[in-house]
Amino acid sequence: MAERIRLALIAGGRSGEREVSLAGAEGVMKNLDPARYATKRYDPDVDLARIAADREKIDAAFILLHGPFGEDGTMQGFLDMLEIPYQGAGVLGSAMAMDKEIAKTVYRAAGLATPEWMMVGRGEDLDPGEIVGRLGLPLVIKPVGQGSSLGMSIVKEEDLLPAAVEQAFVHGDRVMVEAFVPGREITVGVLGNDKPEALPLVEIIPGEGFEFFDYQAKYTPGASREVCPAEIAPEISDRAQEMGICAHRALKLKGYSRTDMMVTGAGEIFVIETNTIPGMTPTSLFPQAAAAAGLDFPALIDRLVELALEGRRA
Repeated sequence: MAERIRLALIAGGRSGEREVSLAGAEGVMKNLDPARYATKRYDPDVDLARIAADREKIDAAFILLHGPFGEDGTMQGFLDMLEIPYQGAGVLGSAMAMDKEIAKTVYRAAGLATPEWMMVGRGEDLDPGEIVGRLGLPLVIKPVGQGSSLGMSIVKEEDLLPAAVEQAFVHGDRVMVEAFVPGREITVGVLGNDKPEALPLVEIIPGEGFEFFDYQAKYTPGASREVCPAEIAPEISDRAQEMGICAHRALKLKGYSRTDMMVTGAGEIFVIETNTIPGMTPTSLFPQAAAAAGLDFPALIDRLVELALEGRRA
């Protein structure tokens, strides 16, 4: 029998998405073939020294961290120093995608449409009238370096903007104020290293009581409806998949990614943001898309480990 792959499953961490990370790790653990993998769990909140000590006993790492200190290039840099391969984007791609302002600048340079935006830094004067004059209403307010819609809100009245910005500052020192794009929310998964391929689209339909796909809408069972493959015109679906691959390449990503987009009633597509470590419970968006493409959850995990072992650097 072939030797098992010694896999380090890295989950937990210190971000506001710790519980999401741990839930993803449970899902992955249940679907790892014990005949193929010898798996050890590590929580970087307490186990960084243990990962370094075990480096010679690790063939590959599977990172299931979200947000700061995991999805932003920090863990990727740590593993690069230890020469431990891992699934997904390297330091550069992780850092660019995590910073929403940099990601949007890269989208624009690549010819991808993305909503107009302005930045506000902690301690800077806030002029709601100027912002509304430039971007209109409603506005989307979000921290620059967070995931899972933490600290995010939609503002429909100018006088509510300062409070929304302060709420976002709880999660970081830089806040993005973005023009709201009405329409249908879709997400495009991309899988592969040198020849990435787009997966079937997923449409996200927040349930009643949820204005958008916020943290509760994402993680409360039954709060939102997800349609995969999305019931969208083929020409729009094809264009969105092309845009997903374009975003993946422009951000220098590897392995996999998931790019969120809005489709207007006129058929325009706007790229919102790209996730370099998508949620990995069996019912998460990326695994749903992979299943629609013929890769069940265990096969998806196998494929991601294979891509990690292909040998790559940021």
